[in-house]
Amino acid sequence: MIRLLLVEDQTLVLGALAALLNLEEDLEVCGQAANTEQALALVASEQPDVVITDIEMPGNDGLTLAARLKRDAPDIRVIVLTTFARPGYLKRAQEAGVCAYLLKDGRAEALADAVRRVCKGERIIDPALAAEAWQSRDPLSERERHCLRLAGEGHSNKEIAKRVHLSEGTVRNYLSQAMNKLDADNRIEAFNRARELGYL
Repeated sequence: MIRLLLVEDQTLVLGALAALLNLEEDLEVCGQAANTEQALALVASEQPDVVITDIEMPGNDGLTLAARLKRDAPDIRVIVLTTFARPGYLKRAQEAGVCAYLLKDGRAEALADAVRRVCKGERIIDPALAAEAWQSRDPLSERERHCLRLAGEGHSNKEIAKRVHLSEGTVRNYLSQAMNKLDADNRIEAFNRARELGYL
């Protein structure tokens, strides 16, 4: 029996997923969480084999959860199930150790099959997303991404510099490079564009 933890902030979607997956003879939903914090508590108590998570949720997102599990519980397989076919998200998911990246408009049978396949060590990417990601490259460096994320949260250059242990001039350069790469007129426009593309 493969034990599953579902992480999804929309209650109806969460219930429907649980009901569908529990119909499979070899799958058992052992926990349901609405956010990353609940999920981590259930991981500790239920010890699932596979975590199926959305990306955008209140608080930390599903990719942050995946990265935490990669670090703290590397034996747990993570499947991302989302509505967002964004190439930037795919890159971040791969870095976080996600085993499968699937879109919510797929068939329930395909999700159940993906669970079985990742338990055998396979990696799965939705074909439509794979094609889009192949044609689109994340232009931001990790430093640019970090500075841009903090700028989007409303921090000044001075505050960002203190947080990332860089000079204000270096932070200004990273933000300027990010704006140029994203063809944005200011830091907020760059932040919003990067979010839309899934680079943050």
